[in-house]
Amino acid sequence: MDKRRVCPVCGSTEFIYDPGRGEIICTKCGFVIEENVIDTGPEWRAFDASQREKRSRTGAPESILLHDKGLSTDIGIDRSLTGLMREKMYRLRKWQSRLRVSDAAERNLAFALSELDRIASQLKLPKHVEEEAARLYREAVRKGLIRGRSIESVIAACVYAACRLLKIPRTLDEITEISRVDKKEIGRSFRFIARNLNLTPKKLFVKPTDYVNKFADELGLSEKVRKKAVELLDEAYEKGLTSGKSPAGLVAAALYIAGLLEGEKRTQREVAEVARVTEVTVRNRYKELVDKLKLKIPM
Repeated sequence: MDKRRVCPVCGSTEFIYDPGRGEIICTKCGFVIEENVIDTGPEWRAFDASQREKRSRTGAPESILLHDKGLSTDIGIDRSLTGLMREKMYRLRKWQSRLRVSDAAERNLAFALSELDRIASQLKLPKHVEEEAARLYREAVRKGLIRGRSIESVIAACVYAACRLLKIPRTLDEITEISRVDKKEIGRSFRFIARNLNLTPKKLFVKPTDYVNKFADELGLSEKVRKKAVELLDEAYEKGLTSGKSPAGLVAAALYIAGLLEGEKRTQREVAEVARVTEVTVRNRYKELVDKLKLKIPM
């Protein structure tokens, strides 16, 4: 132990460390010199050399969001190098970057995951959604589903599928705005991937109520309006009015109606812009809900 320590009771400089209690104890008189000592060692235990070698580890954890899962190395930049050594390190870094992406499949994956990172950051998606999209894309590559389709459309489709699987409210229109391909192409890629990766409608089902808070936040609506909109959507679902309808259009209409009922009116244009649907869609869903649910809207 640290020989600079001196026991205040007996003056001894010999101590032992108790890892179970996190204490440093004087060997002569038993006085506790220090307690609550933080153990900075590994969280695992090893009882022989082979276990120690097997359990020890270093470096960053694996990541499905990197094309090589983070297992390759990088040669850093040393600003202090000059002359020939600097040129040599530059060449080494160039060859290292080429070796990291050695074939067409890896180049495909590297480009796709960089595009995924761009879309996820602009949509402010949680990391677990980004990881699920990466997993879906890797599975699509493994099954040869990418051939004949643009990387951008497939990765956008994987993002949309991941959002629906994990019940994160993002519409296809939102993803289309961020992506570099049109909505029809993303839709075709999504249906193709869903069919071939066994993503059933039950797994991909998203309730309209999942979008209420997102749209209400953008419209600045109160909790009272949100609850009323959820009640309207639940009642519409029970009566079979949501089948075959766009969730975004239904939520937009429900929020518009709830705003009128609770005295927090928003125009159809404002609601349509937030939901990324047309005013005609909002108007049609509004008429259906008012008629079928027999609502009395204040003038």
